Amino acid sequence: MKRPAGKTGICRALPWIPLWFNICLALPLAMALASTAACTRGTSADAASAAPKSESGVAVAAAAPATPSGVPASNNTPLSHIDSKRAFQYTREVTAFGERYMGNENHKKLERYILDHLKGDAVEDDAFTADTVEGKFPVRNIIAKFPGTKDGIIVIMGHYDTNYWLRGTGYVGANDGGSSTAILLEFANQLRSPSKKRDGYSVWLVWTDGEEAVKSWSDTDSLYGTRHLAEKWEKDGTLKEIKALIVMDMIGDADLDIQRNTSGAPWLLDLIYSAAERLGYQSHFYAMQGSIEDDHLPFMKRGVPTADVIDLDYGYNNVFHHTPQDTMDKLSPNSLEIAGDTILETVHMLDQR
Repeated sequence: MKRPAGKTGICRALPWIPLWFNICLALPLAMALASTAACTRGTSADAASAAPKSESGVAVAAAAPATPSGVPASNNTPLSHIDSKRAFQYTREVTAFGERYMGNENHKKLERYILDHLKGDAVEDDAFTADTVEGKFPVRNIIAKFPGTKDGIIVIMGHYDTNYWLRGTGYVGANDGGSSTAILLEFANQLRSPSKKRDGYSVWLVWTDGEEAVKSWSDTDSLYGTRHLAEKWEKDGTLKEIKALIVMDMIGDADLDIQRNTSGAPWLLDLIYSAAERLGYQSHFYAMQGSIEDDHLPFMKRGVPTADVIDLDYGYNNVFHHTPQDTMDKLSPNSLEIAGDTILETVHMLDQR
């Protein structure tokens, strides 16, 4: 799960927009000047402030972000491309494990699957026991490190668990959990270089655990893995080395529309859009915006520049999200390619800053 923030002041302009998602649609500027009604609700885009833990409006972006300062609009660097068919196959294999909530046997099998794909890489564990409203659960964040020539770290995260409260329903989380696990495995393929360091910042891939609520999403019942990891990295000084932290979540939807999650660093959100523009994918980004709670929050609250890459409008009226209908037939390798290529390009643009 990940949920929008702020439950008051909700506006809704069109009936086909999911009500629970509380989307505020803003009409074009010209119509607004003609006194057409538009609904607005301020949501903070300040990366240093934490989003409130209830739901808020998401509005259509009024204009495309400007090219971030310090990064050329175009250059001669080869464009980034993942192997989308391979990433889609990873998603299929992850989904085939079935329910993967914390502590169950399928979850343990998936851990081994991820580690098998990282053999030969520098891998660390952040393992602990989470005390939840449903008892104690083992939690394991898996971290793969790909060293670079520049001082500093780019972190890319994606969760691999499914919901404990959906156990026994046949829920397999193909998009929510499956796609994020798979895209990180494909990123590892692209970053892996046995003979040399990458020309840029070090990149750390983190398969996060315990993102989903055990019972009902709240400050204390969600984001178990990243809350623990953020605290750990704050104590050991790692947070100070992070140049950017990007979360990948629900990026396999065949009808891909990445929201601009305003709970993040505006310059990093703009950089991602610039990367999408360079690749010709901008139509899949930022048609809507608003504050969404996800694995980036514990780091954002500690001052780390973050961005959440997420499509939180999954099927008509969000009908597939957190239901047994979250299955492979709703996904597309093209969507994985769009999201994956854009973030690899973002990494390359970060290297140039």
